[in-house]
Amino acid sequence: MFDTVAVGRVDSWHMIAQQALYLAIVTAVLTQMFFVPDEPPLEGLSPVKRYYYRYRIAILSFFLGTLLNLYTLFFFKSSSLLVSFSFLLVMIALLLLNEFGPFRRLGLAFKFALLSLCGLSFCATVVPVIFGEVGVAIFLASMAVGCLPMLVLAAWISRRTPERFPAARNQILVPFGLMLIVFLGAYLLRVIPPVPLSIPFIGVYHSVERKQDGYQLSHERPAWAFWRNGDQQFRAQPGDRMYVFFRVFSPASFADEVSMRWFHRESHGWALQDTIPIKIVGGRAQGFRGYGFKSSVYFEVEPVPASPRTFTVDIH
Repeated sequence: MFDTVAVGRVDSWHMIAQQALYLAIVTAVLTQMFFVPDEPPLEGLSPVKRYYYRYRIAILSFFLGTLLNLYTLFFFKSSSLLVSFSFLLVMIALLLLNEFGPFRRLGLAFKFALLSLCGLSFCATVVPVIFGEVGVAIFLASMAVGCLPMLVLAAWISRRTPERFPAARNQILVPFGLMLIVFLGAYLLRVIPPVPLSIPFIGVYHSVERKQDGYQLSHERPAWAFWRNGDQQFRAQPGDRMYVFFRVFSPASFADEVSMRWFHRESHGWALQDTIPIKIVGGRAQGFRGYGFKSSVYFEVEPVPASPRTFTVDIH
């Protein structure tokens, strides 16, 4: 709960620099463990080296856990579809394994796999921030950028100690390749949430009016359902329109387009009725505000009530 509140914006350069530093530390420690997998005798070592060898597993667990926690929160904020939660559950499982599992007994290949996951997640969030848009080309570019550190590391090991390259291939390149395949497959199946975009607020309303102090949203939500946004049970009367108001968070340099899709429940399931493109501009801390509406031909209309309806108005 604390991390959910404390984690800053995905486009914060302070956050990006911190992630890059943590990734560099984990890479350095794992590379050293690749060359010195077993803890040497501590006698005769300097105090700094003794401290390092005594706590290097704890150092790895801390920095990897922080990164996994961060990316889990980023993906959680961007998850709006049920299918995205399958990817999120994998992230949570790895986070728990790092925090509470037998991390010391896990092999070096698994630790490099976690590093690969964090590195690809870093690129998947930062590259769209730099280019100010999302899409297939941007995602592939982020994966290409994510390949560079591991390829450079493997090439450096090959030049420094050619006899260790087979081990580097098995413990570094193979785990990274598997993680890359997972990322590409998850994106193809639309399992990966659309980071850095997120929807912090969305709700259904009877009317939406733009005023100087914000958007006025009218709803009939009962007072006891304070956690709901608008009318999740929309009771329509003749002439009503159904409004959907939303806030989409995007980084400051962002200028892209999202689509609002309207579906209608029919006998064979949900059928797409309309797609409305909406251009968004990033930078607002609470998210870009927008709305769409549909007339009563898209939903059931109840008889006119005997007494006038009472609406509650929220300002956003």
